[in-house]
Amino acid sequence: MQRVSDWNLDFAEHSEQGDRYQELAHRVDEAIGFMAAAGLTLDHPIMTSTEFWTSHECLHLPYEQSLTRKDSTSGLYYDCSAHMLWAGERTRQLDGAHVEFLRGVANPLGIKVSNKMDPKELVNLIEILNPNNKPGRITIICRMGAENMRVKLPHLIRAVRQAGQIVTWVSDPMHGNTISAPCGLKTRPFDAILAEVRAFFDVHEQEGSHPGGIHLEMTGQNVTECIGGSRTVTFDDLKSRYHTHCDPRLNASQSLELAFIIAERLRKRRLGTQRLFPNKLSTKPHIAATTSFRHRSRDGPEVLKEQLDEISYGTQ
Repeated sequence: MQRVSDWNLDFAEHSEQGDRYQELAHRVDEAIGFMAAAGLTLDHPIMTSTEFWTSHECLHLPYEQSLTRKDSTSGLYYDCSAHMLWAGERTRQLDGAHVEFLRGVANPLGIKVSNKMDPKELVNLIEILNPNNKPGRITIICRMGAENMRVKLPHLIRAVRQAGQIVTWVSDPMHGNTISAPCGLKTRPFDAILAEVRAFFDVHEQEGSHPGGIHLEMTGQNVTECIGGSRTVTFDDLKSRYHTHCDPRLNASQSLELAFIIAERLRKRRLGTQRLFPNKLSTKPHIAATTSFRHRSRDGPEVLKEQLDEISYGTQ
């Protein structure tokens, strides 16, 4: 927890845009100080463990099938290769084997959608995977770039709403913004990632729906894999610390910058909701970072929660 505080304050002090985030960083620091004063120090039992979730695409069916077990208490089947599985562009055909497998397991499921997704097809796919419309069963993971997000996402939201289906909407601003640098390495522009995140929030605000989460690929290391950010990484910088064996990740500074920008957006959303509904608590999305899709935090004392929900992001 202290390292999180140090990262926040260091970023705010040394970033070109840090002045905008000083107040927020200090509020997080105050919340952490409150926790320590309340007895939640690093040696407290609650601070020595965490709940950790894993997720991956349901791709290789023999692998998934071999790890599927029947729960003796409920009689339901669970794929124990991960907590949450998702169907991607290659595996979400309505009459395909992957969808047939996924509808038979009780795990939470994700559906990755791009600008190619037809609204009617999405509704039909949700109906197959969640015929009982169980809350929490389906997460729709949108990855389509900022401009496509503004054009295509509203139609998907409207179709799902008209069908009365209960889903969680999540933005994946990473995979739709991968480009090849002149040197041949894969990279992702920070500005494109940020633009897609902003488009995701704008569309949900326009449609009166709820942005449910954000999926980021990131690392706490000072790598040079994504270009841009306040501490600008250029194409020429990529080869200096390009450590990934798969996809390019946001580094620590870029991750914090994005987290602070999103926190500002959430704060404005909350204050706007409070002005409209002064006696009603607003619902706040959760920012989940890295390859583990879901990080669920327990609510602490109300006064602590009020301070911490300004900027709540999970790191695995």
